[in-house]
Amino acid sequence: MVKGGLLVAGTTSDAGKSVVTAGICRWLARRGVRVAPFKAQNMSLNSYVTADGAEIGRAQAAQARAAGLEPVADMNPVLLKPGSDRRSQVVLMGRPVADVDAMEYGALRDLLRGTALEALERLRKQYDVVICEGAGSPAEINLRRGDLANMGLARAANLPVIVVGDIDRGGVFAAFYGTVGLLDAADQSHISGFVVNKFRGARELLEPGLDQLRRLTGRAVYGVLPWLDGLWLDVEDSLALDGRQVAARGPYGRQTLRVAVVRLPRISNFTDVDALAAEPGVVVRFVTEPVELDDADLVVLPGSKATVHDLAWLRERGLAAEIAERERPVLGICGGFQMLGREIVDTVESGEGRVEGLGRLPVRVEFAEDKRLGRPEGSAYGQPVRAYEIHHGRATVEGGEPFLDGCRAGNVWGTTWHGALENDGFRRAFLADVAERAGRDFTPAPDTDFARLREERLDALGDLVERHLDTDALLRLIEHGPSDVPFLPPGALA
Repeated sequence: MVKGGLLVAGTTSDAGKSVVTAGICRWLARRGVRVAPFKAQNMSLNSYVTADGAEIGRAQAAQARAAGLEPVADMNPVLLKPGSDRRSQVVLMGRPVADVDAMEYGALRDLLRGTALEALERLRKQYDVVICEGAGSPAEINLRRGDLANMGLARAANLPVIVVGDIDRGGVFAAFYGTVGLLDAADQSHISGFVVNKFRGARELLEPGLDQLRRLTGRAVYGVLPWLDGLWLDVEDSLALDGRQVAARGPYGRQTLRVAVVRLPRISNFTDVDALAAEPGVVVRFVTEPVELDDADLVVLPGSKATVHDLAWLRERGLAAEIAERERPVLGICGGFQMLGREIVDTVESGEGRVEGLGRLPVRVEFAEDKRLGRPEGSAYGQPVRAYEIHHGRATVEGGEPFLDGCRAGNVWGTTWHGALENDGFRRAFLADVAERAGRDFTPAPDTDFARLREERLDALGDLVERHLDTDALLRLIEHGPSDVPFLPPGALA
């Protein structure tokens, strides 16, 4: 039986660490290996609530599914949720413990490192293999002293490291070489090789570069993963939205349904709309300009980690006026729901006090110090709904019709529940109602199964690993750990 561990690092954010980690977890699980995912520290606004009420990164929840496991807090012991360019909420073992800036974060460093290593040790005792995901890039040498997710973790836990590079961005060979070359000798000794990700074209054209990379670094290339459209759900980084073309298959009925999702500056849990994009005939776009709302049949105001500040941004961009006067359907989720109300009182997140909302829903919101985390269940349109909630804002509903612990008034819906649209029966009924109100001849497909689609995507990731990576070499690396590799000058300065 395979036993051991591996750290999947990347040349950059959004290089594909989450995808490769999930793919390796699915590949190993299909081999009968008891495998678990782990990310010591994650900075993300896409999160998930575990069965026991802990908040972790959404990507780690998906990786747990890839491994056939129920997500738990040990899989992501430290979660940072940025509320501005300088401050983040620190979530430790699933519970918020502080709100800090970059300088204040240093005072928590020892606590966070100790907690992360204890969580990893518990997983290693419980499972045969733990596949760890790094954060950002291990070559962020300005952050090396306090690092607990990349080389700091690799050295503390004696983990071998593979580095994933996104060739679609260009410069992948320089990124691989530079990543290793910026590390000191002790860190370099853990870097065992590379994985090229998102490759388009003929593999034989790439081989001369791969051969030179092997010779120049003395390290293996474990494989080249091809580009596949629409492969990943549950992304954690808003960088993944850049240039993202989210379009469904052709319509089941006569017309498509056009959905505009407002891309807020501190957008959170934008994965809520993954299930909409999976529906045949539903076209989902992320938008930032008022004109982009003109042809939308449904506007979605998603979650936000900075509700009041993002509401001000809506007003500055002219989006607030468009949404306030809009006759066609609008759906607000969590922070978006709060913005659609009459009033927000926030002395917690923004410190702005009393702020006027968009006035589309009969709701007043007051922020509380404690964060509400849960897995609520209910029903709407006669369909069962299971969801999760993550919010400081407490909404008092003063009218309208009940809707998933929120309300509906005319063509505007609001709820604090994330993940509701993943419930197939509810999603179909909701979209049928939206289509009728928007005057579109759209019929939801009767057989879209979002849970099955997610499993198919995870299987596709496992297939990618099995078909395009040197799995025998990966197994040896996982079992035996870092091997002797040469030092690559210049290395980090002391």
